[in-house]
Amino acid sequence: MLDTAYHRIIVCSLCRDTVTRLRSGEDLCAELRSRLAGTLASSFAVETVDCMAGCSRPLTVAFNAQGKASYLFGSIDSGTDAGALVEFARLYASLADGWCSSDQRPARLAGKILARIPAGGREQVR
Repeated sequence: MLDTAYHRIIVCSLCRDTVTRLRSGEDLCAELRSRLAGTLASSFAVETVDCMAGCSRPLTVAFNAQGKASYLFGSIDSGTDAGALVEFARLYASLADGWCSSDQRPARLAGKILARIPAGGREQVR
């Protein structure tokens, strides 16, 4: 099946909760898919990957899209941060180049950003 989603939310499936030691990536994916159902579901693919090398700040979640800056968040709590991730998804989808400042991102995600990676291409390099 051809994936028509323009944006991707990628969740680490191997990260273990720092308290419970349980892997919660699959549960977070299911929660995000449920919350994105409707208006955003067709423009976002929510998927897992075995590792994003954010082991010191689990649970890691990335946002990316062709031609947009990518974001990597860490220290995500699968139980309390899903709403903020969906809020960020709405913002991210609305940004032509994906670039946003810290004051535009949901307050719940403050201090949880690990990286913002510029979109590829020569025009982005300064």
